Amino acid sequence: MKKLTLIRHAKSSWDNPTLADFDRPLNARGERDLPALCLRIDEYSLRPEKILSSGAKRAEVTASAIADQLRLPLDAMQILPELYDACYETLLHTLQNQHDSLRHIMLVGHNPGIEELGYLLTHERLEKYPTCGMLHIHLSVTSWSELAESCGTKEIFDFPKLHAK
Repeated sequence: MKKLTLIRHAKSSWDNPTLADFDRPLNARGERDLPALCLRIDEYSLRPEKILSSGAKRAEVTASAIADQLRLPLDAMQILPELYDACYETLLHTLQNQHDSLRHIMLVGHNPGIEELGYLLTHERLEKYPTCGMLHIHLSVTSWSELAESCGTKEIFDFPKLHAK
């Protein structure tokens, strides 16, 4: 069986209106929420063999922080520019083409693609998929090429406001 963890990047800044969306950095809330997300991923013992990330700055920063927290080797993270603003079909196709030796993949990306992929795989509608949100799915497939509608079960859905004090 395979496991998939879908992460929506940490909150980004809109302070510089001339900056391209692809290049936006994290804002103060994103910088505050990201370390806590990384710690929770570690506490849940979610250890992917591979992290696939959008090439957008906010996604790369999120993926790098997670990889650092989990002490993953450098080659465990792959930046795929085509995942920026990708629809769920593109995300699905990317996952379906991963090597079957990988048991657990983490994908860091953007809404609405991440949320729609989570729904396609689990058929569980989430009320909201906020930034720094994490959905961990148990997949009833033995090969990534078998990923299809309703093949997964939601195991964990976590986001910052669940832990607000």
